Amino acid sequence: MEATEKVHCLVIGSGPAGYTAAIYASRAGLNPVLYQGIQPGGQLTITTEVENYPGYPEGIQGPEMMVHFEKQAARMGADIRYGLATRVDFTGPVHKVQIDEEKWIEADSVIISTGASAKWLGLESEQRLNGFGVSACAVCDGFFFKGKEVAIVGAGDTAAEEALYLSKICSQVHMIVRRDEMRASKVMQERVKNSANIKIYWNSVTDEVLGDKKVHAVRIHNTKTGVKEEVPVSAFFVAIGHEPNSAIFKPWIEMDEAGYIKTIPGTSRTNIEGVFAAGDVQDKVYRQAVTAAGSGCMAALDAERYLSAKGLH
Repeated sequence: MEATEKVHCLVIGSGPAGYTAAIYASRAGLNPVLYQGIQPGGQLTITTEVENYPGYPEGIQGPEMMVHFEKQAARMGADIRYGLATRVDFTGPVHKVQIDEEKWIEADSVIISTGASAKWLGLESEQRLNGFGVSACAVCDGFFFKGKEVAIVGAGDTAAEEALYLSKICSQVHMIVRRDEMRASKVMQERVKNSANIKIYWNSVTDEVLGDKKVHAVRIHNTKTGVKEEVPVSAFFVAIGHEPNSAIFKPWIEMDEAGYIKTIPGTSRTNIEGVFAAGDVQDKVYRQAVTAAGSGCMAALDAERYLSAKGLH
């Protein structure tokens, strides 16, 4: 295994966490190299309006915001490259990361900010209307449908939480549950069932999200009775979980049962010295752009302290 390049600080991933880490690492003189991964800009590039990130009083489009992040990191001196980390070897004190299955990089410190990907139902209409009423984040996008009827699919704690969140701002929430019971904790289930404006459709699956330019209804069918119905809604929220993009780190990095990287509480440190994690790859609770950016800052500061203590910076 021959490394073709040696770097001080390698950032893997390019959402708010990765770019913020690159900004801080650049300012600290770590000369970071950042690989953007399969989705440069991360999940925000499939979001339309972002209204809850501080500093944008009029709101901003997700892709445009990520261009701002990237430009700022580049202006600070980060070496931003297109490429995907495909393998890692964290056996030694120097960390090895393979890019695009060909080039190996040796790094004194690594910041993992590979994010998480929303799970989707796999409908053509769901992807076509993504950003036009279809969303995988009620906290991000629910506000745009204030006072309107919306649908949400899912049966776990996240779905229950998001349904409750939506019930406070939308006139009616139609909750589509695949089985005759929910996976959510008892207390969350009770709250959902006791909400006057949440209607639960048991044993139901989504056939199609209806709409040309934006969502206007969802067609569902009951798997027990075979009955189909069209429910008029302005938005369709998918809350069937997220998949952390952590597979290549599994042999080395400690993770929870869902694949989220474990960090030492209050830090971005992982179980491997010199390897740090930030953003949604290690956060299944908040999953917001602002919290991801904050954890990217933590990772860069932790990396700087680590390199200083090792006499490498």
